[in-house]
Amino acid sequence: MNDMMLKGSMPALVTPFKANGTELVVDLDGFAAHVEWQIGEGSHGLVPVGTTGESPTLSHEEHYAVITTCVEVTAKRVPVIAGCGSNDTRTAIAHLAHAQKVGADAALIVVPYYNKPSQAGLIAHFTALHDATTLPIIIYNIPGRSVADMSVETMAQLAKLPRIIGVKDATGNIARVAQQRLACGADFIQLSGNDDMALGFNAQGGVGAISVTANVAPRLCAQMQEASLNGDYAAALAINDRLQPLHAALFSDTSPGPTKYALARLGRMGADVRLPITAPSEAARAAVDAALVHAGLM
Repeated sequence: MNDMMLKGSMPALVTPFKANGTELVVDLDGFAAHVEWQIGEGSHGLVPVGTTGESPTLSHEEHYAVITTCVEVTAKRVPVIAGCGSNDTRTAIAHLAHAQKVGADAALIVVPYYNKPSQAGLIAHFTALHDATTLPIIIYNIPGRSVADMSVETMAQLAKLPRIIGVKDATGNIARVAQQRLACGADFIQLSGNDDMALGFNAQGGVGAISVTANVAPRLCAQMQEASLNGDYAAALAINDRLQPLHAALFSDTSPGPTKYALARLGRMGADVRLPITAPSEAARAAVDAALVHAGLM
């Protein structure tokens, strides 16, 4: 795979559920339909079983089934970056081995959460993952969820490894993009993890976004990315103005509740989420409805 294929708008895909008696089970047919719609609308890559895909509440069997379905339905039309992160290095290696076996193009590996490793621990963790398979790795730095924050210096050290090819940066600090570009090199792939900062992120040296909003507005997100990467910031800004309320509304309650609600409003899938995530509040639903109207989607 050409690393430079990893650019543009790449949705962090939701995982649809359906009722089976009193249980919510993964709706693989619904997921396959979502993948097909995303590709048809112009998404440049797909990211299954990240945070937005409710990976914490999927069993390993479900996790692997979602990745396999994504790879099979995509059929190499766009890259698949499989969510393979864990705060247990052995589990992450098992996830990587499965993703490689079924044909994913790369893996997204979150900075280990809850157990708060040191910078030395992060280097050891990511080095072990790098050495375990031949799959290219995108680091996912999201200190708001992980607590641990990978420093620019640590990232630069890891970027020397041949298969650690980039970062999904959800620090919310747009200065990091320029700092990481200088430390890791201009070829190190930087993808925004914050939809509301994605346009400015590209101006600093980013090449795309792993996006929550793209679940709901894939064509607009793809068009905004294409415009900005082609240097047409006026066109990108006009699209971003349409999307900004949606970026906010999709985080007006715990994600991915508002995103699944928006997709249900558009008739794309059901809105079910697994506990401890609950359905979005009335205020959040109203914010999503208004944002869908503002974006011209409803």
